[in-house]
Amino acid sequence: MSSPSKRREMDVMKLMMSDYSVEPINDGISELKVEFHGPKDSLYEGGVWKVRVELPDAYPYKSPSIGFINKIFHPNVDELSGSVCLDVINQTWSPMFDLLNIFEVFLPQLLLYPNPSDPLNGDAASLMMKDQKQYEQRVKEYCERYAKKENITSSTLEDSDEDISNDDISDGQSTSSDDNIVGDADP
Repeated sequence: MSSPSKRREMDVMKLMMSDYSVEPINDGISELKVEFHGPKDSLYEGGVWKVRVELPDAYPYKSPSIGFINKIFHPNVDELSGSVCLDVINQTWSPMFDLLNIFEVFLPQLLLYPNPSDPLNGDAASLMMKDQKQYEQRVKEYCERYAKKENITSSTLEDSDEDISNDDISDGQSTSSDDNIVGDADP
């Protein structure tokens, strides 16, 4: 069987060769930004998000950390940190899965079938259960305000990165030992 590092390279290359825009962070393949489009026939259709992916050293045996960089209104996504509550990533991950599964199956399923009974965003969950029409309107407002292609620029992403710590992404069990870079980028 191939080593975890070979598998990581193969999965990243497979994602880059797909229809997804993939941007390495820090010139490596352990951290990526992937452009993700809301699934067709969903409240999120037409929305475009940057999703941060962190691959642990033990990938594919340990799940990647996944977090939305730009805001999304969803019961299972923390509004401030962008971390995702998704059992298949956080608890039932298997080396049989790869990065394409995350973007072609897991995230679209999460957006199509939110689970308000296991929320990371209590406001979204409560609104979804109490007033479906108002929930749908709020989702669409967030898509319009935060998830338009023209709103996702490099400067927006750099600003967002400063607000997201490794602990905020996905399951909060990041194994990264990188120190945060101090200071702001030149204007």
